[in-house]
Amino acid sequence: MDMEKQRILVVGGSSGMGLALASRCLEEGAHVIIAGRGQAKLSAAREELGRGDTLETAVVDIGREDEVAALFERISRLDHIVSTAADIEGAYRLLPEIKLSAAQKVVESKFYGPLLLAKHGAPKLPPSGSLTFVSGIAAYRPAARGAVVAAVNAALEGLVRALAVELAPIRVNAVSPGWVDTPIWEFVAGDRKAQTLAAMAERLPAGRVGRPEDIADAIRFLIGNGFTTGETIHVEGGHRLV
Repeated sequence: MDMEKQRILVVGGSSGMGLALASRCLEEGAHVIIAGRGQAKLSAAREELGRGDTLETAVVDIGREDEVAALFERISRLDHIVSTAADIEGAYRLLPEIKLSAAQKVVESKFYGPLLLAKHGAPKLPPSGSLTFVSGIAAYRPAARGAVVAAVNAALEGLVRALAVELAPIRVNAVSPGWVDTPIWEFVAGDRKAQTLAAMAERLPAGRVGRPEDIADAIRFLIGNGFTTGETIHVEGGHRLV
């Protein structure tokens, strides 16, 4: 695939895995639009990426259909849509402590968001285009405090398979990361982030936790491989084996 001819929307592109993907695609010559809910983070990401006319930013809450529809009204053409967005603040709680409002944020960012991106974005894609979403290891190795995230990740993967059939020949896939060192762990583990990730690294067959670039590599593969659809690629250092 000649990336210099590709236009890619990366929702969640202002940090973590999305930022790593945006950097990778820009380096290959693609035109990238990074989208997120906060202009300040988008502006900081734009400065970090240091690109001029091949990088755009867009403020959008993908849990709101009116904002998603308005976003695609402003975009003339796309080749690929990616979402790494996840709002999990307050979601990792034991069952008696779970607040419905926190659970709803997870559903809006990781299920309704991809659904709306597909609904309003697919008409902008060519037959060779793709949509790629991010689920996660919790769907396969659930733990206490992780019921909501496990359920939403599993639902997202079901959505991916159904959309791959409905939107064909547009390709629809997911990447399921394991534990990746991103800012999201500040919500999950707080000041125990480093200790928690180090303990998991000792357990994994890969001998380390993931990096944002690991997930970006997998998404880049799905963008470029024209014969992969309806799949979930696991990039988790062997987490499902331990």
